Amino acid sequence: MTGAAARAPAPCKLLVVGIGNPDRGDDAFGALVVQALDGRLPSDVPAIECRGDVLGLIEDWSGCDGLVCIDAAAPLGSPGRILRIDLDTGPLPGDLSGMSSHEFGLAQAIGLARSLELAPRRIIVYAVEAGSFGGGAPPSPAVAAAVPIVADRIVIEIQRLRDL
Repeated sequence: MTGAAARAPAPCKLLVVGIGNPDRGDDAFGALVVQALDGRLPSDVPAIECRGDVLGLIEDWSGCDGLVCIDAAAPLGSPGRILRIDLDTGPLPGDLSGMSSHEFGLAQAIGLARSLELAPRRIIVYAVEAGSFGGGAPPSPAVAAAVPIVADRIVIEIQRLRDL
């Protein structure tokens, strides 16, 4: 092995996580985006679904350099509105915890992971404002329309993270 090869940085380990319950209307957003990403990401970048315990994600992202999360945000009056939140540049926005559709949500899991020094260095969150979380209901048309848009953005985001 040459000296240059021995000093080459390790590849950046990235993970994409879609959060939510596909049986609760717009909460299916994360899972739908992960499905839309099938075959579109580099083979070394897994895209997984988290349908339950968000705290379990801390183990899933252990050792990752970069994390892209996808989640449905609590309704605030603009269903389908896409939010990109870059947590690399500062702390979690104060209103992020109120946006989650989960009691112990993504913001709390990231906050806990950061306090335990287990969070990836780079974290990007794509959230879509939901309209309804009705059990057994399909996603609303506005949220369903956001799925391919966010999937396209994540493909670009992953390349950007790899280039950093």
